[in-house]
Formats: sequence, structure tokens, C-alpha cells
Amino acid sequence: MTAATGATAHTLRYYERAGLIRPVARNSGNQRRYSAADVEWVKFLLRLRETGMPIVQMREYAALREEGSATTAPRLRLLEAHQAGLREQITRLRAHEKALAEKIAAYRDNLAALHAHQKNGRDDD
Repeated sequence: MTAATGATAHTLRYYERAGLIRPVARNSGNQRRYSAADVEWVKFLLRLRETGMPIVQMREYAALREEGSATTAPRLRLLEAHQAGLREQITRLRAHEKALAEKIAAYRDNLAALHAHQKNGRDDD
């Protein structure tokens, strides 16, 4: 599973304890046996986490998912709310990135002017 999802064994155990993934069957060597559906679910959980979804909301989503298709509407609302927050964060991050790019450009211009001044100053020697 760690190779298939990129999740560490620690993360998988934590997700299991947190109720995000069901305890899975084990083989004779006591190793967990994940199905293809389990792998896809963990990949989705990792994506939610990477987007900044709090574990509390991930638990809520996982609990709704366990209840089946009758919970499609609340799951959709939860994901839509998270997406809206993510879009707001992206907008803020773009503004921050623009401000940084402007500051970097100003520093580069200052350095170029300083180097040109120093070069011109040495030519006069």
C-alpha cells in the first residue's frame, strides 16, 4: 500500500485509528491486505489532506461514505464547501506570489543597477 499510494505505514495506521479507513484483513504474516478499492480510497484521503482538509472533516466525509449512497448530497455539500475554501486560498496565494514576484523583480533591478554602476565606476579608473 505504501508503494501504491505514497502513504507511510505510520499514516496508514493513523488513518485506521482515526476511523478514516476500515481495519483491513491480514495475511498469515500479519501484514495488511488492501484491495484496489482501499488503495483508491487512501489516495483520495491523501488528496483531501494535501488540500488542507482537516482530519475532522475527513472523518465526517468517511462516516458519510460508510452510510452509502443515501449520503451523496451531504458528501457533495462537504466537498463543495471545501472546494470553495480551497479556491479562496488559491486566490490569496496568487496575490502573495504576485507580491513576491514584484519584490524579487525590484531586487534584481537594484542589483543590476548596482553592478552597472560598479562596472562603470571601474571603467573610469
